[in-house]
Amino acid sequence: MLQNVTVSYGEKPRQSYYTISDETWHKPDTVKDLGIIFDTQLKFVDHKNNKISKAYQIMGIIKRNFIYLTPHSFLILYKSLVHSHLEYGVGVWLPHHEYLIEKLEKVQKRATKLIISIKHLKYKERLHYLKLPTLKFRRVRGDMIEVYKFFNNIYDSATTGWLIDRHMQINYDMRVHQHSLSISDSI
Repeated sequence: MLQNVTVSYGEKPRQSYYTISDETWHKPDTVKDLGIIFDTQLKFVDHKNNKISKAYQIMGIIKRNFIYLTPHSFLILYKSLVHSHLEYGVGVWLPHHEYLIEKLEKVQKRATKLIISIKHLKYKERLHYLKLPTLKFRRVRGDMIEVYKFFNNIYDSATTGWLIDRHMQINYDMRVHQHSLSISDSI
């Protein structure tokens, strides 16, 4: 079913309803599009909390149904059922507050404790044993991959050309890479 929804973004959203032909349409505070919950200030708080809650629910199901998890079986279950919720659309809702980054990482910390044989190890040691990176590392790596794609014309240049033209300076100084990014006052 197709639904018409109007959302205003900003610190002070516009009026909360519209009237068209004597029919009143109320604007929601949040809109879900392609599985991502957008709010009026684009902070994605509801989305992040929803995904963290969903990840904990799935971990509870795993814990109840698998008494003894081997590292191999844990990785299969975790990557397919839990991890996917924590990373879907992260390019849109990327957390930048330290408390949100920790809140997301806490999910993986708790998940790695499901493996009884390594439960006693510290978090970093559990990650090393499982060959899992932190969630923060995966997000930073994903950002670097996206930047690489922009500057190597992997995306359509008609769409991304303005970004490259505006933020890339050609610099032939031997101390700086030729594809250095510059800081621009305006977008």
